[in-house]
Amino acid sequence: MANHLPSKPSQDLSAPDSNARQGTRVLQSDALMYFMKVAYAGSISEAADRLGVAPSAVSRQIARLEKELDTLLFERQSRGMRLNAAGELLVAHARRAWQDIEHLNSDLLALRGLRTGQVRLAATEGFSFELLPSLMAKFQASRPGVTFSLETCAQAEVLRRVREGEADLGITVGTAVAQGVEVELRQLSPVLAVMSKLHPLAEKRQISLAQAIAYPLALPAHGSTLRQLLDLSCARQNLRVSVALTSSHLYPLINFVAASEAITFCGGRSLTQHFRLGQIAAVPLKDREMNERHFMVVKAAGRHLSVAVTAFLGEIKQELDAGEMLANVTG
Repeated sequence: MANHLPSKPSQDLSAPDSNARQGTRVLQSDALMYFMKVAYAGSISEAADRLGVAPSAVSRQIARLEKELDTLLFERQSRGMRLNAAGELLVAHARRAWQDIEHLNSDLLALRGLRTGQVRLAATEGFSFELLPSLMAKFQASRPGVTFSLETCAQAEVLRRVREGEADLGITVGTAVAQGVEVELRQLSPVLAVMSKLHPLAEKRQISLAQAIAYPLALPAHGSTLRQLLDLSCARQNLRVSVALTSSHLYPLINFVAASEAITFCGGRSLTQHFRLGQIAAVPLKDREMNERHFMVVKAAGRHLSVAVTAFLGEIKQELDAGEMLANVTG
């Protein structure tokens, strides 16, 4: 694409601006959605992957948008696309416009007494398997017109989906608040050492990470926040670990330690079914950093939640307030 755009011909400022009319039309088109994807992803190829289209289709939409608005929106760099001042203004406009639409939908739902609505959730594995299905079923029992969608993702993907508007709420764990999201609910979620009921450490009231690594370990993949936390803690204490199994999913790790002398690490909420079966024990860790994680429900920064989403958020809060939920889940 050219590095400059042709200047507009002089025109009577008292007459309607045809370019302005075109800009209004294009801001209501798919081009804006493509623009927002590139803005969040930082590259055309990454945006195309998320949209499931060819990069050339994304490039055409961006070029169309820039032509009809008569301004460049990105700085083209060797490693991607970066918003310029005009692009930042357009992102802010798009967010406000979508929030206005959500406000309208929310008000309409309120007038209908929350008979309908949709709640889009993104959550890490433990929440998706243990907590959310029962909460959704309980919620729908009194509000059958409200539907849910639930995506199970790694923590980074949960946060991305929330930031980019693909999910209304993200349910995850972490040690800090990520940029672009706001925390609606938070509760401490300490990491536990998980092992077979027959393990030599199973009867301990509390153990240290140094005690745990004397045994083979079953660990989450390197990309997970829990694995990063464990690696940092081991490095700080100069601990060398023996990894028997690595998995990007939680339940293979749990089932593996139930049948061996290995130890894994996660939060208590992910273990409800296994506790019922009596196969495992979970022992608290002494290490300070293992007790600083938080369960978090997050939304996009500045986003107005619909009536249905707000009501479901209240359902989660009730669980927390009643002490019915141990907010301890692997990241």
